[in-house]
Amino acid sequence: MAMNLNSGDEDEVMSSINTTPLVDVMLVLLIIFLITIPIALQTHPVSLPKESSQPSNDKLSDINISLDASGNAYWNKLLIKNREGLLNHLKLISNANPQPEVHIYGDENVAYEHMARVLLDCQRAGVSKVNFLTQPPPKG
Repeated sequence: MAMNLNSGDEDEVMSSINTTPLVDVMLVLLIIFLITIPIALQTHPVSLPKESSQPSNDKLSDINISLDASGNAYWNKLLIKNREGLLNHLKLISNANPQPEVHIYGDENVAYEHMARVLLDCQRAGVSKVNFLTQPPPKG
């Protein structure tokens, strides 16, 4: 350890900082981290899912709802005039057995409010399978 001895005058202020304790503490922390990090990173081996992007296999019974940029809803290319009409259509298909899936295609510029309304109508009608479809990114 370093030691600073005053030569002579005891009233003189010591202006040097003793960094030895700081270095000791840092070395101890470094050793602790080097020992504990490999133990903390050990986990039980699991099989993680692989990424796969496959085009969807639309069945004829699936319902496609499209929303354009202005918020107009289309039921399989048929324009739905109002929200009650969409809700009535959804109630009819929700009673079918097996229940068809609803695929929602939203324009990238459509307001979230319109998407939320369609999703709320699906929930109110009792539709249990709702998918949001996007265009896959370009390859390369």
